[in-house]
Formats: sequence, structure tokens, C-alpha cells
Amino acid sequence: MGNYTVDGKVFKSMLLSGAGALQNNAQIVNDLNVFPVPDGDTGVNMLKTLKGGVQAFLSNESDFIGEIACDFASGAVMGARGNSGVILSQIIKGIQKGLEGLKVASPLDLAVAYQKGVEYAYSAVEKPVEGTLLTVFREATEYASNNVNGNSTIEDFYTLHLKQARKSLQETKEILPVLKEAGVVDSGGAGYVYVVEGMLKALVGEELAVSFDEEVSESNAVDFSLFTSDSEMVYGYCTEFILRLQNKKVDVDGFDVALIKDYLKSIGGDSIVIYKEKDAVKVHVHTLTPGLVINECQKYGEFLTLKIENMTVQHSGVEEKKAPRKKLAVVAVASGDGITELFKELGADEVVDGGQTSNPSAGDFITAFDKVNADNIIVLPNNSNVLLASKQAKEMYANSNVYVVPTKTIQQGYVALSVINTAMDDIDDQISDIEGAIKDVSSIEVTYAVRNATLDGLTVQKGEFMAICDGHLTAVNANAVDTAIDALKVVDEDKEIITVFYGKDLDEEERQRFEEVFEETFPDFELSVYDGGQAVYSLLISVE
Repeated sequence: MGNYTVDGKVFKSMLLSGAGALQNNAQIVNDLNVFPVPDGDTGVNMLKTLKGGVQAFLSNESDFIGEIACDFASGAVMGARGNSGVILSQIIKGIQKGLEGLKVASPLDLAVAYQKGVEYAYSAVEKPVEGTLLTVFREATEYASNNVNGNSTIEDFYTLHLKQARKSLQETKEILPVLKEAGVVDSGGAGYVYVVEGMLKALVGEELAVSFDEEVSESNAVDFSLFTSDSEMVYGYCTEFILRLQNKKVDVDGFDVALIKDYLKSIGGDSIVIYKEKDAVKVHVHTLTPGLVINECQKYGEFLTLKIENMTVQHSGVEEKKAPRKKLAVVAVASGDGITELFKELGADEVVDGGQTSNPSAGDFITAFDKVNADNIIVLPNNSNVLLASKQAKEMYANSNVYVVPTKTIQQGYVALSVINTAMDDIDDQISDIEGAIKDVSSIEVTYAVRNATLDGLTVQKGEFMAICDGHLTAVNANAVDTAIDALKVVDEDKEIITVFYGKDLDEEERQRFEEVFEETFPDFELSVYDGGQAVYSLLISVE
């Protein structure tokens, strides 16, 4: 006999087991890269997204599935990393909307909720690509939804969902030629299959454990001695809540969150993060007067959750002061000590650590936005796998006008910083200048292959070096320097300026050899070199 409904407690165990299954197989998912480079991070990104979700509900003892799903979605959206992680967070967010208000869910309820997940996931991507996680989730949901009825069990729903997810995953190679050529299935879809396998295991009593890098309960214990009867409130209260809008108080469909945002600013609120999902509004604010915030917002609805924490004791008394408010600031993503320092010298107010193998979350961006404290913030993600998380953070942040420029490489970020003029009054002109500059940049990445592969008509063997230029394999050779030179031989003849960032694995002898060969081979090019200190890529090359 199976279960005909699932409540919050069982759903928690399923989600924990799903995260555990992905944790056990994260490296397998990482290795499913189209390019055989040692920087696969899809498995890690999806796992961190899930962990953000499960950590958010660990202290919630409710047996209402809608309440557990709400905490899970909130944590996943803030913790989302990489494109697959952001899409997964939107799947979770959609499912949460479908489970809203429910104590238990039937298979038919799950069918409706999962369809919401499909809607949210597809709407999160400007140009959805089939043959990816999106396809795997959509087809699995459609198959399960079409084959359950009033007599079906929860086990039936997830068994059907998993069956089609596995089938759709294998078919991704037929939908996307680049996957077939590389001999791999879609990594995001593979990660999702592991999650569903783990969830189903929990349903049949084989729950998988998930471990965290640090204890969530003990390590976050507060020291109340930090605020005594003689202390003065300086930092205020971290106030967070989810507000369910009420029809008897406001026009729910037409309600504009600017009403709340403007009020929070008027009372000196800081670190404002606010977003609306149909009839629910999620708010985060730092304020000296949480009572005023609560009273104001209760005019519009009632609270589903509410948390107020004294920030003096919240983080062991360590609270970083912000820079003075400025008109324009730049937040850039980079990895490697040399690149980070260079970006700061070029005018980046805050450099978020990340890139390939270490994608920052939406929450990381929001922290950076807080630090720069500006009316307008230009964001340079500098990695195609960071773009969605930065856009998700933009949608959630209310303290500033945030502009995400779609820089997809460190090289584009470098050029973007070189043209930013903080004295320029017109932000639209500023963005236009940046976008125009990065269009003229060719980005070459040189690294070694972790498996045999054939891509773009070139065959590379495990251990050989390869150059990837703007997403295409362009050169293969036995060492990094010769590979870089071969790649530069096929660049546009109209280009004039070459900028090179040396990786930390390229020794001094090889660096000297590159510069000598470059000078002999390309006497008409202007060369600039920097010690980038980046991992994985021996050389990052910008061609302008």
C-alpha cells in the first residue's frame, strides 16, 4: 500500500534525501561538460541551491506541506548558483506556489504544483533551450500528470516522473547536436534525475543523508552578552517576513510593492530586499524600528512568517559598516588574486569571488549590493553561468537601481571596466558604451582536456591542451603556450590589442616563452600581460 497524500514532515525527508542523492553524485554531474575542461560545476551549483533550500526549513516543525515548501523555495532562490541552480530554484518556486496553503498534497495536487514549476522555470530564461534541464523537468511532469488519477499514490506520481525524466535525459543528446558530438547528456538534467531518485527513496524508507559544511544550529548560536543593559542600538534589527496580501485590505492583483519599498526607505530602512509572488510579498530590511515596519505592512495583509533579530548579537557582534552613499558603483565577478586586484584598480567597487567552478549565489550579489551602497549599480557577471543569478538578485533588490551588463568572460569584464566613466550622468549612455565595447572582444581560454572528445571538427585527447574561443574549440596542442599561439593565428586580422592573464599553473619559463614566440609571430599586435592567478585556465586572452 502506498501513500495517497504527503504532508510537510514527509516532504522534508524527501527533499533532504533528494539533496543527499545529488551530493553523492555531484562529481558525476560536474563531469558532464560539453567541453572536456576541468571546471565542471553544475553538480556543485545545483547542490548548493538545494542546500540553501533545506537549511531554510530545518527549524520549521510544521506538518503543512505548503509551509515547508515556502521555506524551501525562499532558501533556494537566495542560494541559487549557476544557470542550472537558478532554473532549479525557479522550479522549486513554482512548485511552492502550487502547494501554497495545503497541509497535505495528493498526486493530483502535485501534478498541478509541478506544472507551476514548469511555468516558472521557462519564464526565468529569456530564450529557453530545449534539450536541457527545462526539457527533462517539463516532459517528466507532463508524463506523470497525464498518468495519475484519484486512485494514484504519491509513489505512483514520483515513479512516473522519474521514469520519464530518465528517458528525456537520454534524449537530450538527440535534441542538442553539441551534446551528441561531445558524447554526454545534459548535466542539469542529470542532476535533476538524481534529486528525484533520492526523493523517491525517502518515500520507500531508504532516505539518503545530506551533510553540511558546517553545523547549521550550533555554529549560528548567538551570544546575548554582546548586548547589555548599557548597550546602545546602532545596527538595528534584521527584519524578515512573508506577507499574505488580503482582498479586504487591498487590491491583491494590482498591489504595487513600491508602496512598501518607499515606506521602508522613508524610515531609514536599509538592505531592502522585496519581491511579490501573486498574493505573497517577501521582505527583508535592516531597521531601527521594526515595530513601525510591522504596523505599516499589516495594513496590506497578514504575516505568514516573521523574524526579527538584533544585528549586534546576530553575527557575534561583527557588522561591517557600509561605504558612504554614492551615485554609481560597479560590482564585478572575478577569480584569481591578480585579476581581482586589477579589477579594483580599474574601478570595481566590489569584486565578488567566483566564476568557473565557484559561481556566486543571488545572496552573494545582494551582499555586494549592500556593501557598495549606491543609487545605481552596474553588475558585470563575467561568466555566462553567473548571469542568471545576478539577474535574480537584481529582481529582489530594492535599495538601488541595478543594471546587469551581460559580460560572459573575464576578458569582457576587463574591457567593460576600462570604458566605465563614473562621472557620466546618463546611466543609459554608460550601459550603451559598455555593451558596444564588449561586442568587439574575442575571448580565448586555454586549459587541458579531462577526457577525449571531438568538438567543432577538432579531436582532443585527455591531457592535451585546447583553446576555446567564444565558445568554440579552435586549437589543440601538447602544451599551453603553443595552443595559445595556434589560437591567435586564426583571430580576425583587424584586431590590434592582445591582453593576457597568466594562470597560476603557468610557470615563469613558459610565460617568457609565450612572450618571445608572440613577438616573433605577431609583431604588429600590441601585447599586455598580467599575472591573473586564476585556477583551471593557463591563459585567458582578450583580443580587441
